[in-house]
Amino acid sequence: MTDTFAKDVLAGLTAKNKHLSSKYFYDDNGSRIFQEIMNMPEYYLTDAEFEILSMQSRQIIEALEFSQPFNIIELGAGDGFKTFKLLENLVNQKIDFKYVPIDISQEAMDILTKRLKERLPDLNIKPQVGDYFEILKVNRESIYPSLLLFLGSNIGNYQNDKAIELLKLFNDNMKDGDKLLIGMDLKKNPVTIHNAYYDKHGITKRFNLNLLLRINRELDADFKVDDFDFYCHYNPDNGEVKSYLVSLREQKVNIKKLNKTIDFGYHELIWTELSKKYSLQDIKLLAEETKFKLNYNFLDCKHFFTDSLWEK
Repeated sequence: MTDTFAKDVLAGLTAKNKHLSSKYFYDDNGSRIFQEIMNMPEYYLTDAEFEILSMQSRQIIEALEFSQPFNIIELGAGDGFKTFKLLENLVNQKIDFKYVPIDISQEAMDILTKRLKERLPDLNIKPQVGDYFEILKVNRESIYPSLLLFLGSNIGNYQNDKAIELLKLFNDNMKDGDKLLIGMDLKKNPVTIHNAYYDKHGITKRFNLNLLLRINRELDADFKVDDFDFYCHYNPDNGEVKSYLVSLREQKVNIKKLNKTIDFGYHELIWTELSKKYSLQDIKLLAEETKFKLNYNFLDCKHFFTDSLWEK
């Protein structure tokens, strides 16, 4: 990871418009801060999706229309918190399925497996650590249909061309009749979205600044976090929330492991994250463009979020 991290940091901070990838937010400290974000009353996304998977798990299972044993393959399973209610419902109904959580973190998979075996001892779980697509290639050979889970609005972190590329890769690694349940945050009152990302508690600011602390620690840099601020902006026309770090003065940052000094101008920006919001029409068009059929949008009671069921 460190080599890739170093290359990506160097490329991002020497670009004309500086940027850092949001995938590097999640070191141990970043993951802890993100838990704080998810617990904020303004951060509606986690609760909205949890509501869908808790209250509508039976309807989701019925909509699959699988008449034989099947696989549930969760891409980026993490702690499995949201998925638990769906799995619990399936186990309680004595439905024959295999749960295959995939994550790049062995530690995350060990914790998830232990927790699920304690709470759902009858669950057939086959955790996998590694790259989604290497593991999905094996799925194509399975005689059983599969439901892929890509939850948590992860697709919103990809620019449109990259999102299309990723979804086409999912499609290529699925069998005809396989389903995809994809979490997508919906366009809504811009104030609601603004408050979720530009929070008054300053937690999202700490989350972003932690990325500079990570660069200091892992690449022996000398970022002074007090010399940077945080800004984010929601554009209701295109549905994009963009987050930035802002240099508060002209400064030089030395990154020893890269043997590089980076110049920052007054108020220069580092783009750190994209979080895209979709209309239901956007979702329909995205499904069609990536060769899926949209079967159903499961919505929370406020219509803030959808878990959208697509079929290959």
